[in-house]
Amino acid sequence: MATIYFTGKGDSGTTGILSQKRVKKYDPIIAAIGSVDELNSSIGVSMSYINNRTVTEQLRSIQNDLFIIGANLSSANGNKIGKAHIGAERIKNLEEFISYFSKKTPELKKFVLPGGDIGAAHLHLSRSISRRAERDAVLASATYKLDKNLIIYLNRLSSYLFAAAIYVNHICGVSEMHPTY
Repeated sequence: MATIYFTGKGDSGTTGILSQKRVKKYDPIIAAIGSVDELNSSIGVSMSYINNRTVTEQLRSIQNDLFIIGANLSSANGNKIGKAHIGAERIKNLEEFISYFSKKTPELKKFVLPGGDIGAAHLHLSRSISRRAERDAVLASATYKLDKNLIIYLNRLSSYLFAAAIYVNHICGVSEMHPTY
């Protein structure tokens, strides 16, 4: 039997989340879930251009974390999804990855224009989406009870994606471009 990829239940402008029956598609929690989903997709695109195993393994792990975050956003004000949650150790892992990249790249003394190697450019795009996902999660937290680690993780993730972009440019031999004022 073929899988059906639509239900038609959202045609009225509502969608289902795990913690409630239906919410409007413009609800802040849906914006947060959508931004996290977009971020996960953009990381997948980034990975398709990066030929460094260390970075792609980290990004694959981050994609899994983002699925956990999406599930927890969907269950906001409800029960957590089994054991699936983002704990302090996942945030610490991001910080360790950032430190690793910082030790492997030259010190930055100027702002950096997003771009360079195509993989790095996509990581910069993912970084900006991560910042939006964080803002959307913060907005949703005004209405929904969210685990604070979700917001901390998204905050740290934007820093990780910046550091990873700088690292990818470095290992690809691409010089950073800086704004001129």
